[in-house]
Amino acid sequence: MKNLFFITLVLMYSVVFSQDSADTTAKIIDSVGIFDFDTETINYGNIIKDSDGKRTFVFKNIGNAPIIITKIKTSCGCTLASKLTKPILPGESAEIDIEYTTKKLGAFSKTVTITSNAAEARKVVRIKGRVVAQ
Repeated sequence: MKNLFFITLVLMYSVVFSQDSADTTAKIIDSVGIFDFDTETINYGNIIKDSDGKRTFVFKNIGNAPIIITKIKTSCGCTLASKLTKPILPGESAEIDIEYTTKKLGAFSKTVTITSNAAEARKVVRIKGRVVAQ
């Protein structure tokens, strides 16, 4: 009888605290920004040496709180990225401009890491392609 009482007590305790945890998690998710990128990989395809390497990542904040981007880091010095200075409000779209230096022949695959207060605090997007001679 003591065992049955103890098991019942443990089950009631776990149900109460798991519900609190689920409610807390839901509240946190409801109060963050969420990235929704048009594409997470930009494929340059074959691009001619010394041509324009500018491209743009477009995203929308589909969350319920502003997204504040604190840092955008590229994986090498051959890639530059614009920095967004204002918060992206819920429902707003924004752009991150990328410029790959097309001076070196061959294939490339680079990453751009976006650090923010969004649900996914570190978001990684990619560029890839092949620089070819004319």
